[in-house]
Amino acid sequence: MAKAYRHLKFISILLCILIVFGLVNIKRIGRVVFPMKYQKQIYTYSNTYKVDPLLIASIIRAESSFLLRAKSHKGAIGLMQIMPKTGRWAAKEIGIKNYSDEKLYDEDINIIIGCWFVNKLSVEFDGNMDLVLAAYNAGSGNVNKWINDGKISIDNIENIPFVETKNYVKRISIYLKIYKFLYN
Repeated sequence: MAKAYRHLKFISILLCILIVFGLVNIKRIGRVVFPMKYQKQIYTYSNTYKVDPLLIASIIRAESSFLLRAKSHKGAIGLMQIMPKTGRWAAKEIGIKNYSDEKLYDEDINIIIGCWFVNKLSVEFDGNMDLVLAAYNAGSGNVNKWINDGKISIDNIENIPFVETKNYVKRISIYLKIYKFLYN
């Protein structure tokens, strides 16, 4: 009985130490779980296109988990999961020379195009981040249709018809709060 009590006491003290250690280093632990790879590119191109770098990190986290060679079953490519058609359009608008879809696997090109696209959507949807994120996921045509049909409004996106898109917007919002806590 005394041996079991000592063992329980030891485990309790050890747990308390681990909890205190964890609380003191929660940001360090959080940064392991929520890394921010490609910081130089994220901050540089976010600044160029006047978008929140932590939003870009949140999108990358959701889209590819920072895996440079990611490719979706729908054909989206790279860190920010850019569709080839969007990449070609953006490259022409931005003036990227010798563009090919393969360049979407390059972290610089992918993040430049992603930041440009988020800025473009932000202008289109008057800075409403919920609508911007919905459009990033489902396309601005769909979001405009949902608004025009009265399915969603600028104040309420709860009725987004695509469950994947509704969950995407919520997930990015959570990730953004986490990134702001860890990296601000």
